[in-house]
Order: sequence, then structure tokens, then C-alpha cells
Amino acid sequence: MADFHGVFPYLVSPVDPAGHVRTEVLGRLCDDLIKAGVHGLTPLGSTGEFAYLNNAQRMQVVQATIEAAQGRVPVVAGVAATTTADAVAQAKAYQKRGASGILAILEAYFPLVDAQVEAYFRAIADAVDIPVVIYTNPNFQRSDLTLDVIARLAAHPRIGYIKDASTNTGRLLSIMNRCGDQLKVFSASAHIPAAVMLIGGYGWMAGPACIIPKQSVELYNLCRRTRWDEAIALQRKLWRINEAFARFNLAACIKAGLAIQGYDVGDPVPPQAPLTAEQRKVVEAALRDLG
Repeated sequence: MADFHGVFPYLVSPVDPAGHVRTEVLGRLCDDLIKAGVHGLTPLGSTGEFAYLNNAQRMQVVQATIEAAQGRVPVVAGVAATTTADAVAQAKAYQKRGASGILAILEAYFPLVDAQVEAYFRAIADAVDIPVVIYTNPNFQRSDLTLDVIARLAAHPRIGYIKDASTNTGRLLSIMNRCGDQLKVFSASAHIPAAVMLIGGYGWMAGPACIIPKQSVELYNLCRRTRWDEAIALQRKLWRINEAFARFNLAACIKAGLAIQGYDVGDPVPPQAPLTAEQRKVVEAALRDLG
């Protein structure tokens, strides 16, 4: 099992109005994030607008990320589908292209019972030879993973990680208590990363790390060194970005932040809309305060 830890930015997917992926922009962003010290890259997470892209666009985003990384950091590619067959096909394709791991996401239209949810994630893990991160986000997923399902999936030899976006830090502690070393926990921007690290987390996978990578890496390093007073002081400063992230459309917020920093990542894919001028000022002010 590969050792995933630290800060994994959820990458945006730069798509122009004609639907073409701006691979050069994405490549430059990936290179700059790696130079800033991030520990991995995650294309096609929630910030990557996976639900709004077709399969060809998704493949381009993953391919561009892998090519930009050049093996310097692991690339954990998001796999999301409403059907198990589609998810398995995506996972196999991304592994073949060189992904280091899979972030498994369930898109459900009709409600599913626990056995069906478990079977979906298990099928993805059975189909590949690389580590799988299971992703739980009750704010967006119609059928979430229960603690019982998570505990059973943790016994799978390729499911070694979970990224939880529940906002419930007590749930993270329950997962850690139930699964022990079998399942390493990554937080989302919905959680306070320093708090998750304090209780035993391994890092975070989140969109804000795209626009504050150096500060995110610094926070992670302070936590790893158990310099908690300094970590909390920095976390308090960085939380303004998370607050903005929570107020606005996920992709629109991070894309605006990257545009402010000189990356021509474009607008969110319609029917999503870019931030208004007033909303953009909130992001600009937060970034300005962080230097």
C-alpha cells in the first residue's frame, strides 16, 4: 500500500467555453503546487467539477495531471459514476494512464441500501492494483457510507484511506476507533484540518490548498511536529479561506482565487456561474490578508 499523507489539493478543471480542457494551464498549476511542497494531487474531486464533465474531458484532466506530476508526487484520480460498470471502467483507465491511486466517489440518483453502496466501492477496489481512497460527503451524496460499511471496506487490501467531508469530526474519531490502522483518515475543507491532525488524521484533500498551498503545507508540517500552538494560530488565519469556500460554489470560489493569482482557469461549467464581483471581493480580501 502506497503511503499517502499530507496536503492533496483538489484540482480545478480548467475548461474553456467550447468545452476544451486547458491542459497547459492545468499543467502549470500542478507544477507550481508541487514546487510549493504539496504531497500529492487529486484531479476530479468535488472542486474538479467531475459531475459536469464528460468522460473525454475527465480523461484529459487526469492525463494532464499525471504528465505534469512526472512522478514527483502521487496522483489520486477521482472516479465517480452512477453505475458500477462505468466506475470500474474509469478506475481501470486511470490506472493504465499512470494514476497512483483512485478516489472513489458514489453518484446515486435513486437511494441505495448499505449492501449496494458497499458493492460499488468494493468493485472499484477489486478492479485495480493501486490504493483506493473512499470518499464520503453526505452533503452531496444521496447514499452515504455508514460506519458499518466503512469498517467492512477497510478490510479490503486496497482500501487504505478515507476522505470524509461530513463536517462531523466526531464521526472521524468513530472511524479511527472502528478501523484503527486499516484506514487512514484525510479531512476535507469542511473540517478544521489542524483538529483532524490532532486526533490522528494523515492530512487533507481539499480545494483551498489550490490557492494557499505554501500555507497549507506549513500548517501540515507544524501539526506533524506537534507544534500545536503555532499550528492553531496559523489555522485561525487560514480559516477565512475555508469560510469563503463554504459560502460560495466550490469550483467558482477556487477558480476565482486562482484567476486572481494569474491562472487562466476559466469559469465553472454551466449551469454553474462564476462568482459575482461582490463575491470575488471576499476571496480577494481573504487572499490579501494572507499575503
